[in-house]
Amino acid sequence: MQGCLEGKVAFITGGGSGIGAATAARFAQEGARVVICGRRSEPLDEVVSRIRAAGGEAEAVLADVSDEQAFVSALQAAADRHGRLDILVNNAMAFTWGSIEEMSTQEWHANFTTSVDGTFWGTRTAMQLMKPHGGAIINLASICGVLGTAWMSGYSASKAAVINFSRAAAAEGAAFGVRVNVVIPAVVETPATAGMLADGNARKSTEKLIPMGRVGQPEELANAILFLASDQASYITGVALPVDGGRSAVLVTALD
Repeated sequence: MQGCLEGKVAFITGGGSGIGAATAARFAQEGARVVICGRRSEPLDEVVSRIRAAGGEAEAVLADVSDEQAFVSALQAAADRHGRLDILVNNAMAFTWGSIEEMSTQEWHANFTTSVDGTFWGTRTAMQLMKPHGGAIINLASICGVLGTAWMSGYSASKAAVINFSRAAAAEGAAFGVRVNVVIPAVVETPATAGMLADGNARKSTEKLIPMGRVGQPEELANAILFLASDQASYITGVALPVDGGRSAVLVTALD
Protein backbone atom coordinates (compact mmCIF):
# COMPACT_ATOMS: atom_id res chain seq x y z
CA MET A 1 0.00 0.00 0.00
CA GLN A 2 3.02 2.26 -0.43
CA GLY A 3 1.96 5.89 -0.89
CA CYS A 4 -1.75 5.09 -0.72
CA LEU A 5 -2.48 8.27 1.26
CA GLU A 6 -0.28 10.58 -0.80
CA GLY A 7 -1.60 14.15 -0.63
CA LYS A 8 -4.29 13.30 1.96
CA VAL A 9 -4.82 15.34 5.12
CA ALA A 10 -5.62 13.23 8.18
CA PHE A 11 -6.68 14.28 11.68
CA ILE A 12 -6.26 11.75 14.52
CA THR A 13 -7.56 12.23 18.06
CA GLY A 14 -5.73 10.67 20.98
CA GLY A 15 -2.61 10.68 18.85
CA GLY A 16 -0.02 10.87 21.62
CA SER A 17 0.24 7.15 22.37
CA GLY A 18 -1.04 3.67 21.64
CA ILE A 19 -3.29 3.11 18.64
CA GLY A 20 -3.46 6.82 17.79
CA ALA A 21 0.31 7.22 17.67
CA ALA A 22 0.76 4.03 15.64
CA THR A 23 -1.92 5.18 13.20
CA ALA A 24 -0.29 8.58 12.79
CA ALA A 25 3.05 6.96 12.00
CA ARG A 26 1.46 4.51 9.55
CA PHE A 27 -0.48 7.26 7.78
CA ALA A 28 2.66 9.38 7.45
CA GLN A 29 4.54 6.41 5.97
CA GLU A 30 1.84 6.27 3.30
CA GLY A 31 2.23 9.95 2.41
CA ALA A 32 -0.48 11.66 4.47
CA ARG A 33 -0.07 14.99 6.17
CA VAL A 34 -0.99 14.06 9.72
CA VAL A 35 -2.46 16.25 12.44
CA ILE A 36 -2.64 14.64 15.87
CA CYS A 37 -4.48 16.08 18.83
CA GLY A 38 -4.56 15.39 22.54
CA ARG A 39 -4.56 17.07 25.94
CA ARG A 40 -0.81 16.93 26.69
CA SER A 41 1.88 18.43 24.50
CA GLU A 42 4.83 16.23 25.49
CA PRO A 43 3.61 12.88 24.09
CA LEU A 44 2.20 14.59 21.00
CA ASP A 45 5.50 16.33 20.32
CA GLU A 46 7.37 13.03 20.71
CA VAL A 47 5.16 11.36 18.11
CA VAL A 48 5.57 14.28 15.71
CA SER A 49 9.36 14.21 16.15
CA ARG A 50 9.51 10.49 15.35
CA ILE A 51 7.38 10.93 12.25
CA ARG A 52 9.41 13.86 10.98
CA ALA A 53 12.68 12.03 11.66
CA ALA A 54 11.39 9.23 9.44
CA GLY A 55 10.64 11.73 6.66
CA GLY A 56 6.91 12.15 7.24
CA GLU A 57 4.73 15.22 7.66
CA ALA A 58 3.06 15.74 11.04
CA GLU A 59 1.96 18.41 13.46
CA ALA A 60 0.41 18.42 16.91
CA VAL A 61 -2.46 20.47 18.29
CA LEU A 62 -3.66 20.66 21.87
CA ALA A 63 -7.38 19.96 22.10
CA ASP A 64 -9.58 18.18 24.60
CA VAL A 65 -12.05 16.05 22.64
CA SER A 66 -14.55 16.33 25.50
CA ASP A 67 -14.65 20.11 24.94
CA GLU A 68 -16.88 20.73 21.91
CA GLN A 69 -15.62 24.20 21.07
CA ALA A 70 -11.94 23.30 21.47
CA PHE A 71 -12.22 20.12 19.42
CA VAL A 72 -14.33 21.54 16.60
CA SER A 73 -12.13 24.63 16.38
CA ALA A 74 -8.97 22.48 16.16
CA LEU A 75 -10.49 20.34 13.41
CA GLN A 76 -11.67 23.31 11.38
CA ALA A 77 -8.36 25.14 11.83
CA ALA A 78 -6.42 22.11 10.58
CA ALA A 79 -8.61 21.94 7.47
CA ASP A 80 -8.10 25.68 6.91
CA ARG A 81 -4.31 25.37 7.23
CA HIS A 82 -4.05 22.48 4.81
CA GLY A 83 -6.87 23.42 2.48
CA ARG A 84 -8.94 20.28 3.10
CA LEU A 85 -9.68 17.33 5.37
CA ASP A 86 -9.68 13.83 3.89
CA ILE A 87 -9.53 11.49 6.88
CA LEU A 88 -10.69 11.68 10.48
CA VAL A 89 -9.85 9.01 13.05
CA ASN A 90 -11.90 9.36 16.24
CA ASN A 91 -9.61 7.43 18.57
CA ALA A 92 -9.66 9.37 21.85
CA MET A 93 -11.49 7.68 24.71
CA ALA A 94 -12.08 7.89 28.44
CA PHE A 95 -13.71 5.47 30.85
CA THR A 96 -14.62 4.84 34.46
CA TRP A 97 -14.47 1.51 36.26
CA GLY A 98 -16.91 0.23 38.86
CA SER A 99 -20.07 -1.67 39.63
CA ILE A 100 -23.44 -0.43 38.42
CA GLU A 101 -24.91 -0.30 41.91
CA GLU A 102 -22.13 1.97 43.17
CA MET A 103 -21.65 4.12 40.06
CA SER A 104 -22.62 7.77 40.35
CA THR A 105 -24.42 9.59 37.56
CA GLN A 106 -21.34 11.74 37.07
CA GLU A 107 -19.15 8.66 36.64
CA TRP A 108 -21.67 7.19 34.19
CA HIS A 109 -21.72 10.36 32.09
CA ALA A 110 -17.91 10.56 32.09
CA ASN A 111 -17.83 7.54 29.77
CA PHE A 112 -19.84 9.32 27.10
CA THR A 113 -18.38 12.82 26.79
CA THR A 114 -15.21 11.82 24.96
CA SER A 115 -16.23 8.53 23.33
CA VAL A 116 -19.74 9.43 22.17
CA ASP A 117 -20.05 13.22 22.22
CA GLY A 118 -16.52 13.65 20.86
CA THR A 119 -17.17 11.12 18.09
CA PHE A 120 -20.39 12.95 17.20
CA TRP A 121 -18.75 16.40 17.18
CA GLY A 122 -15.83 15.14 15.11
CA THR A 123 -18.00 13.24 12.65
CA ARG A 124 -20.42 16.13 12.21
CA THR A 125 -17.59 18.60 11.55
CA ALA A 126 -15.72 16.21 9.25
CA MET A 127 -18.84 15.49 7.19
CA GLN A 128 -19.31 19.22 6.66
CA LEU A 129 -15.66 19.65 5.64
CA MET A 130 -15.59 16.55 3.42
CA LYS A 131 -18.89 17.09 1.65
CA PRO A 132 -17.38 18.85 -1.41
CA HIS A 133 -14.87 16.07 -2.15
CA GLY A 134 -15.64 13.01 -0.02
CA GLY A 135 -13.49 11.39 2.64
CA ALA A 136 -13.17 8.67 5.24
CA ILE A 137 -14.06 8.65 8.92
CA ILE A 138 -12.90 5.78 11.12
CA ASN A 139 -14.30 5.55 14.64
CA LEU A 140 -12.70 3.38 17.31
CA ALA A 141 -15.00 1.25 19.42
CA SER A 142 -14.15 -1.72 21.67
CA ILE A 143 -15.07 -5.33 22.18
CA CYS A 144 -16.75 -4.01 25.32
CA GLY A 145 -19.32 -2.43 23.01
CA VAL A 146 -20.12 -5.85 21.53
CA LEU A 147 -19.88 -8.18 24.53
CA GLY A 148 -20.97 -7.41 28.08
CA THR A 149 -18.13 -6.55 30.46
CA ALA A 150 -18.62 -6.47 34.21
CA TRP A 151 -17.43 -3.33 36.02
CA MET A 152 -17.33 -1.41 32.72
CA SER A 153 -21.01 -0.80 32.01
CA GLY A 154 -20.60 2.87 31.15
CA TYR A 155 -17.68 2.27 28.80
CA SER A 156 -19.47 -0.70 27.23
CA ALA A 157 -22.60 1.36 26.62
CA SER A 158 -20.61 4.24 25.13
CA LYS A 159 -18.74 2.03 22.69
CA ALA A 160 -21.96 0.29 21.64
CA ALA A 161 -23.32 3.76 20.90
CA VAL A 162 -20.28 4.55 18.75
CA ILE A 163 -20.88 1.44 16.65
CA ASN A 164 -24.50 2.18 15.86
CA PHE A 165 -23.97 5.93 15.49
CA SER A 166 -21.34 5.12 12.87
CA ARG A 167 -23.80 3.00 10.91
CA ALA A 168 -26.25 5.92 10.81
CA ALA A 169 -23.45 8.30 9.81
CA ALA A 170 -22.42 5.92 7.02
CA ALA A 171 -25.97 5.92 5.69
CA GLU A 172 -26.03 9.72 5.61
CA GLY A 173 -22.50 10.26 4.32
CA ALA A 174 -22.68 7.80 1.43
CA ALA A 175 -24.65 10.19 -0.76
CA PHE A 176 -21.71 12.62 -0.91
CA GLY A 177 -18.81 10.19 -0.81
CA VAL A 178 -18.02 10.18 2.89
CA ARG A 179 -17.38 6.68 4.18
CA VAL A 180 -17.78 5.94 7.91
CA ASN A 181 -16.48 2.72 9.43
CA VAL A 182 -15.61 1.34 12.85
CA VAL A 183 -12.63 -0.64 14.08
CA ILE A 184 -13.26 -2.79 17.16
CA PRO A 185 -10.15 -3.78 19.16
CA ALA A 186 -10.06 -6.17 22.08
CA VAL A 187 -7.00 -6.03 24.36
CA VAL A 188 -4.15 -4.08 22.77
CA GLU A 189 -0.75 -3.46 24.33
CA THR A 190 -0.90 0.28 25.01
CA PRO A 191 -0.17 2.56 27.99
CA ALA A 192 -3.83 2.14 29.01
CA THR A 193 -3.40 -1.63 29.44
CA ALA A 194 0.22 -1.63 30.61
CA GLY A 195 -0.63 -2.01 34.29
CA MET A 196 -2.86 -5.03 33.75
CA LEU A 197 -0.55 -6.74 31.26
CA ALA A 198 2.49 -6.23 33.51
CA ASP A 199 0.99 -8.82 35.85
CA GLY A 200 2.06 -12.20 34.45
CA ASN A 201 -1.01 -14.06 35.66
CA ALA A 202 -3.40 -11.41 34.37
CA ARG A 203 -1.67 -11.46 30.99
CA LYS A 204 -1.87 -15.25 30.73
CA SER A 205 -5.54 -15.22 31.70
CA THR A 206 -6.24 -12.57 29.06
CA GLU A 207 -4.32 -14.42 26.36
CA LYS A 208 -6.24 -17.64 27.06
CA LEU A 209 -9.42 -15.89 26.02
CA ILE A 210 -7.97 -14.92 22.61
CA PRO A 211 -7.91 -17.66 19.96
CA MET A 212 -4.62 -16.33 18.55
CA GLY A 213 -3.11 -16.61 22.03
CA ARG A 214 -1.76 -13.09 22.38
CA VAL A 215 -2.84 -9.48 22.82
CA GLY A 216 -2.83 -7.10 19.88
CA GLN A 217 -0.19 -4.54 19.01
CA PRO A 218 -1.02 -0.92 18.13
CA GLU A 219 0.53 -1.33 14.69
CA GLU A 220 -1.92 -4.14 13.89
CA LEU A 221 -4.84 -1.84 14.63
CA ALA A 222 -3.16 0.94 12.64
CA ASN A 223 -2.96 -1.31 9.57
CA ALA A 224 -6.70 -1.98 9.69
CA ILE A 225 -7.44 1.73 10.14
CA LEU A 226 -5.13 2.53 7.22
CA PHE A 227 -7.00 0.13 4.95
CA LEU A 228 -10.38 1.65 5.81
CA ALA A 229 -8.98 5.15 5.31
CA SER A 230 -7.51 4.33 1.90
CA ASP A 231 -9.10 4.23 -1.52
CA GLN A 232 -8.63 0.46 -1.45
CA ALA A 233 -11.71 0.45 0.80
CA SER A 234 -13.66 2.68 -1.60
CA TYR A 235 -16.77 0.46 -1.55
CA ILE A 236 -16.74 -0.18 2.21
CA THR A 237 -18.89 1.90 4.54
CA GLY A 238 -20.99 1.17 7.62
CA VAL A 239 -18.73 -1.73 8.61
CA ALA A 240 -17.78 -2.59 12.21
CA LEU A 241 -14.51 -4.52 11.83
CA PRO A 242 -13.21 -6.57 14.78
CA VAL A 243 -9.41 -6.57 14.99
CA ASP A 244 -9.11 -8.76 18.06
CA GLY A 245 -7.28 -12.01 17.38
CA GLY A 246 -10.59 -13.81 17.11
CA ARG A 247 -11.82 -12.87 20.58
CA SER A 248 -15.30 -11.80 19.50
CA ALA A 249 -15.74 -14.88 17.29
CA VAL A 250 -15.86 -17.41 20.12
CA LEU A 251 -18.01 -18.15 23.14
CA VAL A 252 -15.16 -19.80 25.05
CA THR A 253 -11.58 -20.82 24.32
CA ALA A 254 -9.34 -23.52 25.70
CA LEU A 255 -9.08 -23.27 29.47
CA ASP A 256 -6.04 -25.51 30.01
